[in-house]
Amino acid sequence: MTSKSRAVRQSASAGYTLLELVLTLAVLAILVMGTIPLAQNAVKREKEVRLRETLRMVRNAIDEFKRDAMGACPQGAIMSGNPIGDPRTGGGAVPTDPRSRVVIDQCEIFDTQNLDRYPPSLDILVEGVMVRPRGLNIAGGSGLRDGSKQATELNSVTEEVKKVYLREMPVDPMTGDTKWNLRSSYQEPGASSWDQINVFDIRSTSDDVAMNGEKYSEW
Repeated sequence: MTSKSRAVRQSASAGYTLLELVLTLAVLAILVMGTIPLAQNAVKREKEVRLRETLRMVRNAIDEFKRDAMGACPQGAIMSGNPIGDPRTGGGAVPTDPRSRVVIDQCEIFDTQNLDRYPPSLDILVEGVMVRPRGLNIAGGSGLRDGSKQATELNSVTEEVKKVYLREMPVDPMTGDTKWNLRSSYQEPGASSWDQINVFDIRSTSDDVAMNGEKYSEW
């Protein structure tokens, strides 16, 4: 073996130089430092999406409760009765929403302050309330065939069932907690504390700033 070939073989087996290792590590460090913000932004963006979905879900549940409370529990009543019945008997004066097929019939959950009949708490949306079907209370009339029921008999079916508006207590993705900023229908937006009359809206308790520049507590 010549001296030249021996030198080439020794150089190949020597491996990387210290300078090459330093440069390689520096490049890897730059790549890692560049990917960390991207990963953090991806996690933050995912939480923001979940927060918007949670807010939408809870607000829809609040609105659904409000629709079912239309005509429910007149002042001083212990039951809802028939909120869309004959106006001559005290019903029919309440406008109905076609999306609401039941009326809340658990009057003890409403106090004298909650005149708007929004849910008194978030817990009630998870626990559920007793409801009864909405229906017209037609007075008089007769069956169409022998042995058929009168219209008043058909409308006297008022079986109560429990309706649940939320499967579980919502968790704020930004805080990991079930605590929310609540506002009643009698408070201005941005109220510092909840007056505990009803739940008209919810917001995150996080004061962090979203990627769009807004605070999560303002969503």
